Amino acid sequence: MNRREQIKMSAAEVATFLAEERTVTCATIGKEGWPHLMPLWYVLRGHSAGEPGPRIWSWTYGSSQKVRNIEREPRATLQVEAGEQYAELRGVMLECDVVVHRDIAEVVRLGAEIMTRNSVPRDETPPTELPAQARDAVAAQAGKRVGLEFVELRRVSWDHRKLGGVY
Repeated sequence: MNRREQIKMSAAEVATFLAEERTVTCATIGKEGWPHLMPLWYVLRGHSAGEPGPRIWSWTYGSSQKVRNIEREPRATLQVEAGEQYAELRGVMLECDVVVHRDIAEVVRLGAEIMTRNSVPRDETPPTELPAQARDAVAAQAGKRVGLEFVELRRVSWDHRKLGGVY
């Protein structure tokens, strides 16, 4: 077995990894042709039959450079990674089509999901809903934001822990 196949994550491993992490790096193409990379908090939402797993969703300001890039070219490459030492490195890269959602009710729901997920440290269970003050803050921001739904087309994954310290 080659190294590429040896370190590849299964669909279940990818789903678990994405559920554990919080930040995705989103790469879009700027108008001058340069990659534009930005971090985003995300949530996972269900998927349709035949898709490899839940979709990554995020929100951002509608006037942001990444949204302007997506409006011009509705594709992005995402990367979620973890690990400090080479033997611990793992991650997922996804090539995606991007759907921009502007419906205010959808953006509010998405913002609340993202903020709820990130309202506590990773080892704690998030609350079932945000406190009223936080909900109000999300609703106040939602008018300036959009939802980003990343529809996976191609996936690459790696988990160097599978090498057992042998490189």
